[in-house]
Amino acid sequence: MYILVANLGSTSFKYRLFQMPEERQLARGGIERIGSSESRCVVEIGSARQEKLLHVPDHAEAVRQCLAQLTDPEIGCLKDASEVSAIGFKAVHGGRMSGVQLVTEEVLAAMEEMNEVAPAHNPPYIRAMRLLRERFPEIPLVAAFETGFHQTIPERNRYYGIPYEWAEQYGIRRYGFHGASHRYIAGRTAQLLGRQDLRIISCHLGGSSSLCAIRNGQSVATSMGFSAQSGLPQTSRVGDFDIYALLVLMERTGKSLRELLGMLGSQGGLLGLSGLSGDVRDLIEAAAQGHRRAQLALDVFVSEVRRYLGSYLVELGGADVIVFTGGIGENQPQLRSQILAGLEELGILLDPSANTHARGECPIHAAGSRVQVWIIPTNEELVVARQAWELLTQTGQAPTRSASASSSGGVCRCQAVQSPPSNQPPQ
Repeated sequence: MYILVANLGSTSFKYRLFQMPEERQLARGGIERIGSSESRCVVEIGSARQEKLLHVPDHAEAVRQCLAQLTDPEIGCLKDASEVSAIGFKAVHGGRMSGVQLVTEEVLAAMEEMNEVAPAHNPPYIRAMRLLRERFPEIPLVAAFETGFHQTIPERNRYYGIPYEWAEQYGIRRYGFHGASHRYIAGRTAQLLGRQDLRIISCHLGGSSSLCAIRNGQSVATSMGFSAQSGLPQTSRVGDFDIYALLVLMERTGKSLRELLGMLGSQGGLLGLSGLSGDVRDLIEAAAQGHRRAQLALDVFVSEVRRYLGSYLVELGGADVIVFTGGIGENQPQLRSQILAGLEELGILLDPSANTHARGECPIHAAGSRVQVWIIPTNEELVVARQAWELLTQTGQAPTRSASASSSGGVCRCQAVQSPPSNQPPQ
């Protein structure tokens, strides 16, 4: 079975093709500047790489171009687009709808209800899903919601201190996000250590960041709440914020609530603090040259990570493993060191040399550390492929033909593509 996993932005489309259940990544690619006169289309299949400029007006056309690349007579690995058994989406927020769902009008309606809460993510996904259902009705669409992994969080960590009826009637509660990443970290860490009974603190740090406390493979607490605007300060999103400050801002700036929320979602976080950039690479470079606000942004970010880390050490009664993942978590030894500084009394000791020279998946704790510390590159797309495959199998929609052969009897011509660790902060 071939599962195409789609990652959408407002003007971008990235994809990976997996052979399931073998979990072989066969191809990857993407299209940027969708809607412009010239869109950049890139695909990597085996050792072949193709890049060209095309006019791609919408996400449905982006998928058509993707399928054309995958079935290209020269570099493609599929005989026909009908070999794609499903398109899986790392959907963000469905509110009352969570878990893994076949995309229906009910699912799309639930996502639309949360458009105001996830304005950067839900609208482009909904538009694309509707276009794809119309253009490719024969291909099932699967939404794997980011909130799904956090459904195991106990009520004491899920409810806000608000009138109970608001939670029950309007769904105002902590949902949590980055579920695919934290799910992957939970499974991969258990595999590496050969244990299922681990207490893990997963630190997904990138363009969008969150921490998750995991016990026995299940989420029990996470830093993001009702929306992805909460928790840690993000690249340009505010993170935790006292809502009563909005009253003062409305009065003193003359701006509407909607205007202020828009600013907090696009001009806040590391960008707002530094006045320079939301990219930690830029901030580290500027701070080294004496840029005070760049240093402030980094200090606030590290402090907030430590605040949640300490909370989850209490929640879990200690930790067996702390895992860093994401563009920042995997590639910034300076920040990892600062986050774990002074925690020797808690049994957390970094190996400075291992931390500095770490590449890819590896341990970075010192020999005497009671708590293991690892860097594990996440693989959210593989998680979505697994979830889509499981859903199709459970619902009886999985094809009966062999996953290694095409519907026309041919054999897939492409080799597995390995994903190098990214030095870009994922969104």
